[in-house]
Amino acid sequence: MTDVIRLERRGDIALILVNNPPVNALGHAVRKGLLDAFRQADEAPEVTAVVLVCEGPTFMAGADIKEFGKPPQAPSLPEVIEVIEGCRKPSVAVIHGSALGGGLEVALGCHYRIARSDAKVGLPEVKLGLLPGAGGTQRLPRLAGVEKALEMIVSGQPIGAAEALEHHIVDELFEGDLIEAGLTYARRLVEEGRGPRRSGEQTRGLEGVDNEALIRAKHAEVAKRMPGLFSPLRCIAAVEAATRLPLAEGLKRERELFTECLNSPQRGALIHSFFAERQAGKIDDLPSDVKLRPIRTAAVIGGGTMGVGIALSFANTGVPVKLLEINDEALQRGLQRARETYAASVKRGSLTEDAMEQRLALIAGVTDYGALADADVVVEAVFEEMGVKQQVFEQLDAVCKPGAILASNTSSLDLNAIAAFTKRPEDVVGLHFFSPANVMRLLEVVRGERTSDEVLATAMAIGKQLKKVSVVVGVCDGFVGNRMVFQYGREAEFLLEEGATPQQVDAALRNFGMAMGPFAMRDLSGLDIGQAIRKRQRATLPAHLDFPTVSDKLCAAGMLGQKTGAGYYRYEPGNRTPQENPDLAPMLEAASREKGIERKALDEQYIVERCIFALVNEGAKILEEGIAQRSSDIDVIYLNGYGFPAFRGGPMYYADSVGLDKVLARVKELHARCGDWWKPAPLLEKLAAEGRTFTEWQAGQ
Repeated sequence: MTDVIRLERRGDIALILVNNPPVNALGHAVRKGLLDAFRQADEAPEVTAVVLVCEGPTFMAGADIKEFGKPPQAPSLPEVIEVIEGCRKPSVAVIHGSALGGGLEVALGCHYRIARSDAKVGLPEVKLGLLPGAGGTQRLPRLAGVEKALEMIVSGQPIGAAEALEHHIVDELFEGDLIEAGLTYARRLVEEGRGPRRSGEQTRGLEGVDNEALIRAKHAEVAKRMPGLFSPLRCIAAVEAATRLPLAEGLKRERELFTECLNSPQRGALIHSFFAERQAGKIDDLPSDVKLRPIRTAAVIGGGTMGVGIALSFANTGVPVKLLEINDEALQRGLQRARETYAASVKRGSLTEDAMEQRLALIAGVTDYGALADADVVVEAVFEEMGVKQQVFEQLDAVCKPGAILASNTSSLDLNAIAAFTKRPEDVVGLHFFSPANVMRLLEVVRGERTSDEVLATAMAIGKQLKKVSVVVGVCDGFVGNRMVFQYGREAEFLLEEGATPQQVDAALRNFGMAMGPFAMRDLSGLDIGQAIRKRQRATLPAHLDFPTVSDKLCAAGMLGQKTGAGYYRYEPGNRTPQENPDLAPMLEAASREKGIERKALDEQYIVERCIFALVNEGAKILEEGIAQRSSDIDVIYLNGYGFPAFRGGPMYYADSVGLDKVLARVKELHARCGDWWKPAPLLEKLAAEGRTFTEWQAGQ
């Protein structure tokens, strides 16, 4: 026994209590304590059943992250679960909160499982580049069936208790006291003479279906939706082993596949991503005792796609929100957009009609700024033009109550200039949502030079409340995400002038792992948006630098992307699948001719390095300027907002994995050939010379 495990007797029932705050992680002390407690209960002749209960807010929520990267200590989790499953007395796992990863595997090792009705269960290891390595891939299919097991293990998404009951993962739902529910269920087992029922001996989930067909279908789905990912295919192979092999052999195969995942470079990248997201919420110079402002009501200025998405984000979490537009006609369009968005969720089955109406009831449409007087936070989401922002913030300054947070959703403009339009710049902060705001997880929290600590801390809390991944950034043109993506998109367009086609560039970057190619992405957002930014930036651009011109030619021809049916690609009405745009080829030829460039074939590696290393070089400049706190924050932004492949860890982690000396060599080569857009970042030069990484620099400066 250990300090985190207690073994008590309640009559003839052995009660094993786990207390390892905050989430009862399966560290060494918990594993050792469980092993000893189950062995003692099994050997005690007077014990007729065993009940496993976790104290605190949750059942076991998986591995102990403090042990990540350290040598394993015996007993291993598979050993512990083998002892639990082999117990000669019936055992009951009492699940509340979340049973995730190894926590669910422990529960599957118990003979019976009951769950509080609000509990969740899941096997999220795939998100860390792993697979369930303590029997989850072998026991879950035997209980829930191959289809459900594949769905849970390959996606890593948890399911609710009712769904777990439906699929035989748990045996009963309960309300109320955990210990009393567990003891009542165990006594019933004893009274009914029901002994151990080992998950590993079950066959129900493997029978009556074409498991081979299910395996093939999941392979096809992963190939389409998760190209390049290593661990999902190993998850499928492990579940397939459960359909073909006895438990002992299946467990052996699971461990082999687990080891393959453990040794994959992708695991390091995915674990980096996991820790980076946790780290992003920490603001180095923010006092720990800073007071948060209460956020009970919100308002959004602008009923376009972005504004409505932000309003939905508040309504989704139960916060009443007012949506302001300039007139009733525009307002009704915005409210209709909100209803249509929710209706699409209802049609997909992800939202009920009742829930839709409850959320819509939280959104109140207004056309008078005076209606915002009581809002705790107001988010401006109007056209990206400084004069328009000025009008909005002067109005807000006049009507909003003292202490209200005035937030701008600007994606690139100077937040300090926006704050100067008010008499309370300390209350102004940037909340840069990503479209669609009700779906995208990323939130750049822009800290102005006069944003107060209280407002900054509250802004981060708002992000958490809205279930966003929030990252603090400083003020510059484009902040972190858009400042970097500008370099990426510019180089992609220069590649068109050199001889590539949009299809070649997009395919190369999709093969690298990007969710979308840069030209499909531009067509989706609208080429006029980029043109407006270029127009503003050209006014201050040094004479020896210029932008590529293909996008300008498309805009001049009225080809703005999907919204006009043509851009870098052509689009059929009602179909967003990109097709070749026959009008583009002469524009590419003209752009090359005007620059005196002889078009030539470009290989895929060159395309990828030209775009990705542009991100890295700009990211290094951002770090040196203090616009981002740490390189992992940049990675979080790109993983959650720009479709960067998670299995590569983000652009800065990827550069570390390539080697900064190799990255710098390519940057210097491009600088010599392509000019000062490619001037190496001093930090990149410094770290490469010292043989250090961005990760090491952020840890020790």
